[in-house]
Amino acid sequence: MNLPQGFIKNIHNAFGDNGHLWLNKLPKLVDKISHQWNLSNVQAVPNLSYNFVAFANRPERSGGAAQSTSYSKGKDEEVVLKIGVPNNELASEMAALRLFDGNGAVRLLEEDEENSAFLLERIRPGETLSTLEDDDAATNIAADVMLKLWRPLEPLESRSSLLDVEQQAVQKFIKLTDWFGELKNLRPMFNCGVGPFPEKIISRVEETLPHLFAESSPPCLIHGDLHHFNILSSANQWLAIDPKGVIGNPEYEVGPLLINPMPNFLNGSQPKVRAERRIAILSERLGFPRQRLKDWGLCHAVLSAWWDVSPDGIGGEYSIQCAEIFADI
Repeated sequence: MNLPQGFIKNIHNAFGDNGHLWLNKLPKLVDKISHQWNLSNVQAVPNLSYNFVAFANRPERSGGAAQSTSYSKGKDEEVVLKIGVPNNELASEMAALRLFDGNGAVRLLEEDEENSAFLLERIRPGETLSTLEDDDAATNIAADVMLKLWRPLEPLESRSSLLDVEQQAVQKFIKLTDWFGELKNLRPMFNCGVGPFPEKIISRVEETLPHLFAESSPPCLIHGDLHHFNILSSANQWLAIDPKGVIGNPEYEVGPLLINPMPNFLNGSQPKVRAERRIAILSERLGFPRQRLKDWGLCHAVLSAWWDVSPDGIGGEYSIQCAEIFADI
């Protein structure tokens, strides 16, 4: 198997020895899963990043049932195979896709948790939301997808008739509070300073976050990384891919959208005006106050920069610039 060097480097950097072992067994794993799910013409996508993703075909299931084992002769359906190094985010993604059940998101057709592999429908034409030139239209489409995806957490946990599979799924989801809890390490990493971050931005985020978590809407299951490159066009609707599967405040969902598409959001004309327009649309569509959406946009931009910056203060420039824009709105 001829894997791109960039992909190999990503796996080594992200997963260390576990990643090295996984890469060694990947060819046999692809063969095993292909046989298990009757896949043919398995072709890796050219832009592999942190998971092995491939387009493939399999005989169409008779009746269209995802779990049916009966195939229609002479007919193939297009599918997407995804296999990753076992990790919490991948388990959370599978659990989220299972509960979204094709409502606003790509359909999960098969899953093999033991091998961190799953099979998805292939979306056609599959153009990303970033291809739309009308930013207002793109923002409204993203709002449509959000409203389809979100699932309140309280009913999931309180219903006595909750299915075992849903109970197990809730335990696998990422907590938004854990993500933002990482920011407590920012000042210690820079010897009580803020490194490449503007002091006024970090101070504002530190002051704002407790209020956002204390006063937001009830937590629910959200995508967690919903931006222009993770929303694709299908025949008659737009669908989300690659959900993180996050339990948290639904207002946070606007954060990744507001700083995307990268790098065009900052390279385009008047990004501040565009951000204000997006926030106005999302506030009206989602029913959240504009100020709260601005604050979540700011906090997400800082979190995004924190994930990108190195201990020596290199990286994160794009997201820091976005944070400065939101702080000035």
